[in-house]
Amino acid sequence: MRTTLLAGLALGLLLSGGAQAQIKIGVASPVTGGSAAFGAQIRNGASQAVEDINKAGGVKVGDKKQKFELSTGDDASDPKQGVSVANKFASEGVKMVVGDFNSGVSIPSSDVYQDAGIIQITPASTNVKFTERGNWNTFRTCGRDDQQGAVAGEYLVKNFKGKKVAFIHDKTPYGKGLADETLKVFKAKSGGKEAVYEGINPGEKDYSALVSKLKQANVDVVYFGGIHTEAGLIVRQMRDQGLKAPLMGGDGITDKEFVQIAGPGSEGTLMTFSPDARKNPNAKDAVAAFKAKNIDPEAYTLYAYAAVQILAKAIEETGSTDGKKLADYLHQGKPTKTVIGDIAYDKKGDITRPDYVMYVWKKNAAGNIDYSGNEITQ
Repeated sequence: MRTTLLAGLALGLLLSGGAQAQIKIGVASPVTGGSAAFGAQIRNGASQAVEDINKAGGVKVGDKKQKFELSTGDDASDPKQGVSVANKFASEGVKMVVGDFNSGVSIPSSDVYQDAGIIQITPASTNVKFTERGNWNTFRTCGRDDQQGAVAGEYLVKNFKGKKVAFIHDKTPYGKGLADETLKVFKAKSGGKEAVYEGINPGEKDYSALVSKLKQANVDVVYFGGIHTEAGLIVRQMRDQGLKAPLMGGDGITDKEFVQIAGPGSEGTLMTFSPDARKNPNAKDAVAAFKAKNIDPEAYTLYAYAAVQILAKAIEETGSTDGKKLADYLHQGKPTKTVIGDIAYDKKGDITRPDYVMYVWKKNAAGNIDYSGNEITQ
């Protein structure tokens, strides 16, 4: 009996030793804090991609197949905690990372990853600085604030000509960056200027003073650079004070929680985001897998899934898990088929396709306020 147990133990150790040849991949996103809904999207997307790839036998590395081993970290939308997560991943031997969500976290974290030889693909960080600093390891599956700001700014010029436009931001690299890029285009193409330009403190609950200022300026539309939690509160308090001006935001409000926070006054909100990936034919099987788990793969879910697909393709093409070799391959600009369409990169790590359209949040057939299917032309 003892001999059998020892033999079984030895076999188990042998098998586990073989299984140790796994590819360690990290997912960094905010699981706590105001951006937790987006953090869940990123974690869900990357986890499902890893599950699907592993089920299919893993990734071919040279003449062998290896499976992904997932490690997760909660950056809490905090730059310091994001750096701690990055150091944790580096110490664990993580080879590649999907994340972070917030630009203000992705930027400092990417420096840690670069020093550790880790390639990073963010599904959501749009600040231009992320890929403009010359790091070899920074990539994204989303677009950039200057691209998004151009779409928003041009829409404002065409549809609110001669109107009073307020520009509000949450003081973060993402929020301020997006508001400033939009304002730059608005000024350049309209010859006008902002009626109000104001920064708010994220995490606050009372924006009544801001709303009073917007009312006093008699604004016709409010552009907001920030995420859905603050956007929702601002919209609700605008309506409570009788200000009917629509709010326009960016990709930071693409979560159903926005409507839950803002209430009925969210109807009519304008928003720039990418074409709905859930409708991409390439995403059919992945969407079905999510729905089987009662998960709606909204917003950045499929962008995180695509990031894993891109890394898997780069591994198979190079026969390596070395971060620098993977980055060098991706910088060649060869397209990868993903759930959000074909993705190819330029030398900076930015996607080479334009990726933003305008949406309006409005009631669907079920009576729920949503943006899905509500793309509008300029």
